[in-house]
Amino acid sequence: MLTPQDFKSDQEVRWCPGCGDHAILAAVQRVLPQVAQKLNCHQEDFAFISGIGCSSRFPYYMNAYGFHSIHGRATAVSTGVKIANPQLSVWQITGDGDALAIGGNHFIHGIRRNIDINIVLFNNEIYGLTKGQYSPTTKMGTITKTSPYGSIEHPFNPGELTIGAKGTFFARSIDNDLNLTQDCLLQAALHKGCAVVEVLQNCVIFSDGTHSDYAGKDVRSEKTIVLRHGEPMIFGKNGDKGLVLKGLKLQAVTIGKEGISEKDILVHDAHDTDITLHTMLVGMKGDLPVALGVIRQVDSDTYNDKLSAQIEDVYATRKIGNVTELLNSGETWEIA
Repeated sequence: MLTPQDFKSDQEVRWCPGCGDHAILAAVQRVLPQVAQKLNCHQEDFAFISGIGCSSRFPYYMNAYGFHSIHGRATAVSTGVKIANPQLSVWQITGDGDALAIGGNHFIHGIRRNIDINIVLFNNEIYGLTKGQYSPTTKMGTITKTSPYGSIEHPFNPGELTIGAKGTFFARSIDNDLNLTQDCLLQAALHKGCAVVEVLQNCVIFSDGTHSDYAGKDVRSEKTIVLRHGEPMIFGKNGDKGLVLKGLKLQAVTIGKEGISEKDILVHDAHDTDITLHTMLVGMKGDLPVALGVIRQVDSDTYNDKLSAQIEDVYATRKIGNVTELLNSGETWEIA
């Protein structure tokens, strides 16, 4: 049986001390033995593909097949790998800049096509490798090297982007919550289709504390909610808060006050094919808790399955079976 140690390479991990990447690496290495067991696959059946960025050093630290590709093109390479060898469990490692800026087009179309890959999106809301420029997820008003007076751009929400691109799976975790991250990664690996796992990751150098308003251990229980399919949407340090729908908006309420009981709390349905509530959940902020866990997980045909079926159909109905038959088909002549 495989162990986490089997997936650790002999390379020195070169990330800044305290970087959230270390925790994500540990979570992946810990969960892969479970993935291998459930999918009945072997160590050589895993492939890690990355683009460019701090997170993209990931393949070097995994004792598995890997490809450190070029900026923004990890989805394109991952797609090619999965189509060429459908038996592989393909993991794309990317950052908010790599995936959502230069790689944004590939990202949304990989999701739209429902390529059977797992995309782990490290979101630290900054360009770390190139020393602190604002990224597509940087909060408006944030002062960075390229926004010295504060960013004036509206940031992307990776969850909204994923669901808007017809995504079939989206989960969100926090870098230092290894158990939650492992659970999200396991569910992503078992999902048939494109699975996106956003990990809220801290860059201690250029965006330290960017998620602290809701991810800090002292406020997390009140400011976040871990969603689990089939369970009431309850959160809070004392488990006394929940989510309800008031009209067309989500609202946080306190159980036991104003006649609210647990039966009034929404029950999470990750398998709901309608995107309305899932879109609301991934976009929660302000007075509402940030949603964590598996938010959307629906079944749909994958690009890989449809491609295989199409190829089989073509082979079964075509009149020409090989190159020799092609060259001798139709009108032919010999050159003396």
